[in-house]
Amino acid sequence: MCGSIRPLKSKLLLMKNKPDFMKRFKKLKFFLFASGLLVFLVISRSCEMPATGFKEVEEGGYIEKDQKAEALIPDSSIVVMTWNIRYGFGRGPWFGDACGYKVIYSEEEILANLELIAARIRQVNPDILLLQEADINSSRSAYVNELRWLLDKTDFNYAVFGLQWKAQFVPSDGLGRIEETNAILSRWKLKDAKRFQLDRRQDQIAIERYFYERYCMLEATVEIPGYKDLVLLNIHASAFATDDTKFKNLKEFKEELDIMSESGKFFVAGGDLNTLPPGSDKTDYCIEDMCPGESFHQQGNDPMHKIGCDYTPEKEWIVSLYDSYQSVITPGQYLSNQEAYFTHTTRPGHFWDRTLDYLFTNNRWRSGASFVRQDFTLESDHAPVGGELILKRN
Repeated sequence: MCGSIRPLKSKLLLMKNKPDFMKRFKKLKFFLFASGLLVFLVISRSCEMPATGFKEVEEGGYIEKDQKAEALIPDSSIVVMTWNIRYGFGRGPWFGDACGYKVIYSEEEILANLELIAARIRQVNPDILLLQEADINSSRSAYVNELRWLLDKTDFNYAVFGLQWKAQFVPSDGLGRIEETNAILSRWKLKDAKRFQLDRRQDQIAIERYFYERYCMLEATVEIPGYKDLVLLNIHASAFATDDTKFKNLKEFKEELDIMSESGKFFVAGGDLNTLPPGSDKTDYCIEDMCPGESFHQQGNDPMHKIGCDYTPEKEWIVSLYDSYQSVITPGQYLSNQEAYFTHTTRPGHFWDRTLDYLFTNNRWRSGASFVRQDFTLESDHAPVGGELILKRN
């Protein structure tokens, strides 16, 4: 998004109508609380670190189903889909986005929405699914292992994951423990799972940056009998950075695709890029995403634009992806009817109003088989995107 926890700094900006001493007091109170917590946990050798950092490249985690579903050998193509499932919250309110207020969801609420997500996955019946924002051990989603749950409730047999955010305790608004993943689900066995750490934001104070999520890419290879190995790459790019972090993330994504392509590997890659396609008619969503009490685009506003919602400076950032690789939704399709390919909105109860989700390959998509499931309006603040990928025989 605009689809992840709102930066703490931006939350302080929302208080601009309150007296200055209240702003300073709240900021100081959080800083003292978080600093005290950090010192306590670091000193106590029996405790894990409050937030987990990651190496530049690490091995991904693996899960497989005990009672596996039959995985037929495809004729010539497979269905690949990407979907940001918003922690299993559906379109409900949440303090981190969409002007929400809720912080913690109950197990009953999470399981009910996971049932909807699983039903939609079974409806599309993809062979490969790139999944973003899937919690596996988070207080906000009642500690439900959403990845394991979806694996068991669908026809996928294997999953790999990379942690995007792991913290024993996030002090903001009582958020608590977080374990959020990027994941890949497959009918066929996955191997060589690797997590790539993307460049991190530099526009936050140290304590905020320490507890903040760490956007990443997840790579794995799927073995489909009779066909050349297919490399899968799932990305969730930075959403709210006010510096050049998102640009760097998109560059890192393109560079990894170039390395794979130049080495002769066959891939499909995508996810939530958090930026718009080139040529988009509308690039500024500050007003659409504005919460009660906020004001943007008026003289004296600081910031002039809502953080994470003005894509105007990003118009050319993924042109090179379209120039180098085949998008499941072609530029011509998108430009001929942009609204038909919108995949995201921050506003509960509203229809999709922008495109943030993508799939690319260095081979071919079957003509006429691409889709954006805009009818899936209750399950997440993102719509799934997919298509039929032509395979390469051995």
